[in-house]
Order: sequence, then C-alpha cells, then structure tokens
Amino acid sequence: MRSQVSSHQRTAKRKQADIDFGASSLAVAKQLIGTILLVDGVGGVIVETEAYDESEPASHGFVGPSIRNAPLFGPPGRAYVYRSYGIHWCLNIVCREAGHAAGVLIRALEPTTGIALMLRRRGVADLRLLCSGPGRLGQALGVSGVLNGKRIDRAPFKLLGPLVKPGIVRGKRIGITKATERTWRFGLNGSVFVSRRFA
Repeated sequence: MRSQVSSHQRTAKRKQADIDFGASSLAVAKQLIGTILLVDGVGGVIVETEAYDESEPASHGFVGPSIRNAPLFGPPGRAYVYRSYGIHWCLNIVCREAGHAAGVLIRALEPTTGIALMLRRRGVADLRLLCSGPGRLGQALGVSGVLNGKRIDRAPFKLLGPLVKPGIVRGKRIGITKATERTWRFGLNGSVFVSRRFA
C-alpha cells in the first residue's frame, strides 16, 4: 500500500505544531489535519477530525460541566479522554478559552510510527484498520483515562506540524443522533485511512 505521506515528511524533520488551541473547534479541527500525533512515540498523521462545541447538542459540554466532562471546559490544549459505550477510549483535544466546552475528536490516523506495537495492540494485519475510527485509534495508541486532562504539548504526547499544506475535505459528523446536519468533520483529501469516505 502506498503511503499518503511522502518520504521527506518524516517525523524527525517536523517541528512542534503551531496551533492556537484557544481558537474555535472548527478552526482547530482543520489545522490538525496533516499533523503528526504521537503518544509515547506511537502514532501517525492525523487524517480525520470532528469539531464539537457546547452550543450544539452533540457535544458532551451541552448539558454543562460534570465530573466526566470537566477537562472539556479547559484550559485549552489538553486531552479530553472518555470511554465510548464503556469499551473504547476516545481522544479529544480541548479548544477555546477556559470555561467554554469545545473540543476536537481525533477520528483517524495514517499509522507511521510504532506500527509493530499498534498491530499487536489491535490484533489486525491491515494498516487501514489500525486507526480508522476513534475507538481503533485509541486502542492502537494505548490511550486510556490516565491521559485525561494532560497537556498535548508535553510527554507522553507529541504533536508535530505538517511540512506542506494538506488538502482538506469536509462532511457531516459520524455516529451521532443530534446536530447531524452540521458539516463539522474534516479529512485529508484522498486518504485511504479515514474511518468513512467523504461524499
């Protein structure tokens, strides 16, 4: 399978991603496409994200703060990790100013670093199935509740910027029953590693 990332875009040559997490979740969701996300040195290129904001009912922040969603209310640039259906750990990055619940769900990666470990964690052989979906991604990267509230710019996280501006596509969010009309899902144009093709 041919990689969607050219050979000159190796992790070692990238610098820390320059992203303003104080911006809206829509802005951050687009900026994250093409960056490299690593957790304890394992990860790859972010190829799919979804934006959420407390103003709309699909967001965990819509009902106000609770013990479970407290990190979503800031400060920005932190991980918000929750368990979906009691099974899968999902990784989000918090946006906007402290007190405003907004975040970006990391939906899919193109695996590039630590692939052997990801294969063992996931128990699959197809690279396209390693991180194509937030639950799969969480398992492949070893995401758990201990990361909840941790800073994205510090270990065990590493977020590196793209060397070239990626082509971005946009569509409706997946797996929700509210605010389904919003086109708040973003992807890397042409990537075979997204969780679902864009229309």
